[in-house]
Amino acid sequence: MRRHPRRGEAGRQVTAVPVSGRGAEIGRRIGVGLMYGLWRPRVLGSWRVPAAGPVILAVNHSHNIDGPMVMGTAPRGTHFLIKKEAFVGPLGPFLEGIGQLKVDRAVADRTAITDALAVLDGGGVLGIFPEGTRGDGDFASLRAGLAYFAVRSGAPIVPVAVLGSTERRGRLIKALPPLRSRVDVVFGDPFEAGDGSGRRTRKALDESTVRIQDRLTGHLETARRLTGR
Repeated sequence: MRRHPRRGEAGRQVTAVPVSGRGAEIGRRIGVGLMYGLWRPRVLGSWRVPAAGPVILAVNHSHNIDGPMVMGTAPRGTHFLIKKEAFVGPLGPFLEGIGQLKVDRAVADRTAITDALAVLDGGGVLGIFPEGTRGDGDFASLRAGLAYFAVRSGAPIVPVAVLGSTERRGRLIKALPPLRSRVDVVFGDPFEAGDGSGRRTRKALDESTVRIQDRLTGHLETARRLTGR
């Protein structure tokens, strides 16, 4: 995968760290085994994810298993932007080995931005929790990062709703959903974030964020109707 040096905010050149597409595919296969082995995912609309080329999966986030669940049910290997706090001990090298991207949420992390754009430039799949952190998972509060990546790369956004991960607590491990319980993963239609003008101004990104939020919340409502959740 080709890597392009980019300019940081202060004009300093930042070079993307090579991100392994093969690693993301290995992560997908591990996710398939774990998610289908521990729970009963019901996947709707995965055929909507483009089979090739750059794409952004915008995922609601209410539980820690939401990311792994999408990794194990998406038809392509996914590079998620994950908070740096998760890269501790042996988990850090493992996450990096399966193509996941470390991001410092407290600052404008230029390395994470560069690596994420490199994934899209290389025709890969970037996974983003647009709310920035775990919450109600209703896309009520979106950060501008999703709009930036979509407008900057031109990659379509596929909304993804994960439902059922917080309905009940497991008996053995209360922090996880009950083993063999059903979790629904609903993929929506891909859409373009920009207005077609190619503008990347702050106003254009703010307008794109509003459009994205409308599409994501609309998809979530549709997913709840389809699944009864």
